[in-house]
Amino acid sequence: MLNIMVAVFVVVGVLVAFLGLNSLLVGDTDIQARMGRFASRANAIRERSRRKPDRSEALLTASLNKVIAKQSFAQNMSRELARADLKITVGEYLVINLLATVFGMLIGYLAGGRSMIFAMLGVVAGFFAPRLYLRRRQKARLKAFNDQLADTISMLANSLRSGYSLLQSMDMVSREAPAPTSDEFKRVVREVGLGLSPEEALANLVRRINSEDLDLMVTAINVQHEVGGNLSQILESIGTTIRERVRIKGEIASLTAQQQYSGYILAAIPILLAGVLFMINREYMMPMFQGIFLCMPIGGGIMIIIGFLIIRKIVAIEV
Repeated sequence: MLNIMVAVFVVVGVLVAFLGLNSLLVGDTDIQARMGRFASRANAIRERSRRKPDRSEALLTASLNKVIAKQSFAQNMSRELARADLKITVGEYLVINLLATVFGMLIGYLAGGRSMIFAMLGVVAGFFAPRLYLRRRQKARLKAFNDQLADTISMLANSLRSGYSLLQSMDMVSREAPAPTSDEFKRVVREVGLGLSPEEALANLVRRINSEDLDLMVTAINVQHEVGGNLSQILESIGTTIRERVRIKGEIASLTAQQQYSGYILAAIPILLAGVLFMINREYMMPMFQGIFLCMPIGGGIMIIIGFLIIRKIVAIEV
């Protein structure tokens, strides 16, 4: 069994290395695909899947991208990767997920004394590890963007008040604002320069940054474009509202920090204690993972998860 898992791990590793070298050494010469990276539309993935593979592309890479692009989850996964600012394709992410699953299975199998139960636990941990990393990056990037949004809106309002156009104001934000705001507005300006309308570019921005405050700002800009009005004054009012919301969220986070960390500690203590006992005396812990006694760790894990989610729900106060 171990030899089979090692062989699978080696094959997957060689495949990942081959795909990585292929992406580094072989460039994408299709103009439509290259422009689609910068000016993405809603059906960009489907359009790219219809094109014929270029002669310079490797057959394996072209086939893999074509198969993935036809799946219904490809567009959603591409949006999730963009929200996390990961410069990888959907196919590369799936290969990384597969590699992490195989690696987790090997670690669980070897660390658990060649037990299939620990191997399955390693499979679950390896399968969800890339997804948890993706969610963490999305959350950190969204928080940084929301914290900077009030100042960004004030910068846009002041620039509009001084006589700049909306596109010139966004270009100034892309040059003077900190990341990730500068990166996102730089992409908006680039998309408009490549032929998209400002409404389409801002809609792409909302898809990449899943922020209610940003959606409010973009909606106000679109409404002003249709019916007219003083956009700088509208943005200034929205910026004041967002700034107050960020301040209230900060106060709530400071008041509920103790309860949040209490939930983390209470959920981690049983797992850490079981791990320490397993490393100290494996023979003492192994009967709990055999036969009918297996329901004890399963039931305990389910109750830990339920208690952790309840604590998270209690301390999660919407503003």
